[in-house]
Amino acid sequence: MDSNALALFVDIVDAGNLSAAARHLKVTRANISYHLNQLEKSVGLQLMRRTTRRVALTEAGEALYRHGRVIRDEVLAARESASTMGQGLHGSVRLSLPTGFGHMVMSGWLIDFKRQYPGIALEVLFDNRVDDLLREEIDVVVRVMTEPPSHMVATELTSVRYTVCASSDYAHQHAMPTDLDALAQVPLITSAVSGRELRVSAYQHELRREVTLHPTLASENFQFLREAILAGLGVGLVPDYVVADDVAQGLVVTALHDWRLSIFGTRMFLLRMPNRYQTLAARTLIDFITHKVRAWAE
Repeated sequence: MDSNALALFVDIVDAGNLSAAARHLKVTRANISYHLNQLEKSVGLQLMRRTTRRVALTEAGEALYRHGRVIRDEVLAARESASTMGQGLHGSVRLSLPTGFGHMVMSGWLIDFKRQYPGIALEVLFDNRVDDLLREEIDVVVRVMTEPPSHMVATELTSVRYTVCASSDYAHQHAMPTDLDALAQVPLITSAVSGRELRVSAYQHELRREVTLHPTLASENFQFLREAILAGLGVGLVPDYVVADDVAQGLVVTALHDWRLSIFGTRMFLLRMPNRYQTLAARTLIDFITHKVRAWAE
């Protein structure tokens, strides 16, 4: 059996269909189809049933895929070990971070990572969407959400707490909200949402409420939201790390301390694709991020 054809078969299964595999490997779909047919002829069995959208493995295909993944990953590990011998850690990793936490907390960590591992090439994206990691060829994703996608491997890193806050000057001139209904009446500064209305889940002990808010200033740029809060343009509803230093310096005050608020979820996860080989560079970055976030949260 041709080991290259076996590795190609694993790539097709991981991609989900022949066209996606062809795009990922930068070859034609006809080329992919030819090598798959040759592999099926060599084993004398049908390995997958093709449709226009997906491939479905036969029983023989399932068995071959399991063995093929192990073989492919061992070959990749051997190549990586040989290529890095005596040269220090190197490789490339594509990392996607949430806009707020990524910019305001993680940027300094990644600079430290580059100082420690100058041979690793990092491409860092700032985004809040949960994309198809295979299509985007992203190795590691950090996201804040309620539940992680079922098709990804998820490691929970920490929880995120939202805070209701305003500048000290604003609080001296206006009444801060004392209940959820009052929160709906203030000029609200928060992260961007679809449409005008923002549904916020609020928890107090065993009580759960949902309140509909109408932001007057919304953005995915959390540094901009912080500046707007400090400028006294209204009441902010942002993750607490956005204004933590300002609260400590007395520049910002907070309200509704008894309520735990959630906009897009309060759990932070590190996500990756389950079947993709993790290079030593990617594993090193994953360990680094996990340690940094959990130490930050203590």
